Amino acid sequence: MHIAKNDVPVRIGIPGATARQQVDFGDATGYGKISGEYFSLPAGMDISPLLQGLEGDMCHAPHWGYVIEGAVTTTYSDGKQEAVHAGDLFYWPPGHTVKVDENAELILFSPQHEHSHVIDHMLEKMKQMA
Repeated sequence: MHIAKNDVPVRIGIPGATARQQVDFGDATGYGKISGEYFSLPAGMDISPLLQGLEGDMCHAPHWGYVIEGAVTTTYSDGKQEAVHAGDLFYWPPGHTVKVDENAELILFSPQHEHSHVIDHMLEKMKQMA
């Protein structure tokens, strides 16, 4: 799920201030602490090889985030794909992988335990590839 800034409904709109809110934007039930993450990714990067060995060879952490610049395409476990671009809010449920279409800067909020496990796995894969 993703939505461009201007498509997020305005809840408060007064001169000089706007508050937008998209309700029902993912579900964090059952997750503990959340980590805030900032990613800088080069065009062409595909994280799929780094996820091999995880359940379904996919990232199993959900993410809520914002694309500062660039574009990425997410592929879900059911084969569906979704592109997000600069200015989009997004939610990626568990069971996904990512390919970078244009140099990208992203902010993510993720369940700390689940995503730390995925990042540790990716680091181990990079050591094996070196």
